[in-house]
Amino acid sequence: MLVPVDIAYHRQSRQLELTYENEERFLLPAELLRVLSPSAEVQGHSPDQAQLPVGKRDVSIVGIEPVGLYALKIVFSDGHDSGYYDWDYLYKLAIEKEKLWQQYLDKLTQLGASRDPDDPKNEPFKPQLKKSCHH
Repeated sequence: MLVPVDIAYHRQSRQLELTYENEERFLLPAELLRVLSPSAEVQGHSPDQAQLPVGKRDVSIVGIEPVGLYALKIVFSDGHDSGYYDWDYLYKLAIEKEKLWQQYLDKLTQLGASRDPDDPKNEPFKPQLKKSCHH
């Protein structure tokens, strides 16, 4: 397991920078981190429950909190904060960034959705509010 020795968020470019002991440096865009969140909300509890986050082009990171010695909790400007990015997952995102990003873009195209938050084509993909039951 590779653990970053330095983590910095660059607000202007909206990128998370990870630096490792071997001097490897990676930049991960906030949008990529958001759409590939390891949370159950995005990944589902099984592959058929996975959600496709759409319209996240302008998302930024508003908070980063350590989770023990094994992960980060990232809080996004759209309110999403339920994924724990463990060190292995962050490294996987870093080294497979181009491939994973292209897969996401291909999926958007395939389903007719968009990265644009104001695109009406995204409506069918937006999470539905769960109805609460009142007893």
